[in-house]
Amino acid sequence: MDGEEMRKTGLCTLSCLVISTSIPYLDCSKTFQELIEATASHGAASASLTDNDYRRAEVTVLQLCQEESFPSDLEQLKAGKPLAHNSRLNALAPELDSEIQLFRVGGRLRHSSYLEQDSMHPIVLDPKHPVTLLIIQAYDTKLYHPGYERVFAELRRNYWILRGREAVKRCQRNCVECQKLRKNPEIPKMADLPQARLRLFRPAFYSTGMDCFGPYAVKVGRRTEKKWGILFKCLTTRAVYIDLLHSLDTDSFLMALRRFMARRGNPFELISDQGTNFKGGERELRETFAALAPELHEQLAKKQIRFQFNPPNAPHFGGCWEREIRSLKQALTATIGAQSVTFEVLQTVLVEIEGILNAKPLGYTSSDIADPDPITPNSLLMGRPDASLPSVVYPESELISRRRWRHSQVLADHFWKHFLRFYLPGLQTRQKWQKDTANTQVGTTVMIIDPQLPRALWPVGRVSEVFTGTDGRVRTANIKVGTKTYTRPIARLIQLPNIPE
Repeated sequence: MDGEEMRKTGLCTLSCLVISTSIPYLDCSKTFQELIEATASHGAASASLTDNDYRRAEVTVLQLCQEESFPSDLEQLKAGKPLAHNSRLNALAPELDSEIQLFRVGGRLRHSSYLEQDSMHPIVLDPKHPVTLLIIQAYDTKLYHPGYERVFAELRRNYWILRGREAVKRCQRNCVECQKLRKNPEIPKMADLPQARLRLFRPAFYSTGMDCFGPYAVKVGRRTEKKWGILFKCLTTRAVYIDLLHSLDTDSFLMALRRFMARRGNPFELISDQGTNFKGGERELRETFAALAPELHEQLAKKQIRFQFNPPNAPHFGGCWEREIRSLKQALTATIGAQSVTFEVLQTVLVEIEGILNAKPLGYTSSDIADPDPITPNSLLMGRPDASLPSVVYPESELISRRRWRHSQVLADHFWKHFLRFYLPGLQTRQKWQKDTANTQVGTTVMIIDPQLPRALWPVGRVSEVFTGTDGRVRTANIKVGTKTYTRPIARLIQLPNIPE
């Protein structure tokens, strides 16, 4: 018709190469050596196999492999004709070995007097054939699972695998032992800030993170005792409170908590890890936290304080206060080093460190004199950026007036105004873990990272249960290893190719 556009029709087809093999014993052989032994036993004249039997069996397997992978090329070579112009082997200039009826790389190195015959003219193999995969696995196992370049270089001494590096990489990605040695965790995209970090216009320490550190040797007369420190951090305003624990028991911890609440007020929620990420006194802290958990929930419930634990071995869940622990330890090392001091000296040093941390600016500090001074946690706690600055002095006639209340209210408004304008926008970006990953599924085989053990001894198990965050991403999982079950974050799990049970 005149008003219609006439178009030519064409046929588009997609051809796929699927290698189906008829090599005997290949399906029931897990390794290349098993395949050669099975083939040699089938063709041997006697029960005792010789080296010639194994050699003939290997040649037979490789002949069948080439016949299935390159049927037209092999036919052309046997007939003495040139290869087709679109053959995959044209660049290799293959030559037929008349002795064993296998074609090898012709190449340009035939005049070298330093190379062996197999190295100059390696046997050509297809990268996707099952026999080729067994050969790569054999070399990988023999070399104790090194990098792909080492395996590839060793294979080239006898075999020329088309796209060999890619084939070796693909094989090692499916090798459990290689993944145990080299694979890294697949960490999900960094989560949004939790509500505890965004309690705006609330008193300091409304949402508090809590952590222990130590132990430290304290001199008591002629002997020394171990003391632990405890840090409380406001998750919103970044203010810190540091105290000392005389011992790792319930009473000592609750006394420290009572001192904290008497000075800073009752928090709305307390968040802590489970004491498994400490280097000094790790075992004592872990056992103490395990014993404290039921009683803490009961004691804090009476005060209407929400109390929760982060997953074990997940320091990044409490990175907000873990970073302060690092700063605190650096200051302690610079101040007292490794020497033993008295309890009073250690307590004084920790309080001074608390003042230094609370005077740390929040956000970017501008070099322009016209820009306002950056706010600090002390701006909200003390009404001045630094404890060394003098406080506001009121006349005696104004002590009972509203001026002091108004001044403190202005300071609080000033803090939150600058907090919202200059500090909070800096929390928008994700500094790492920016790409999304697939959620870990139940039944996945994983290896648990344990920094206290060599990598070869890290436990391997299966995911029995997963826990999602508020964004729907799996961030924690239960892993069953033998008869035990461990709760670990995804950042501590390395996914492996599934191992058949």
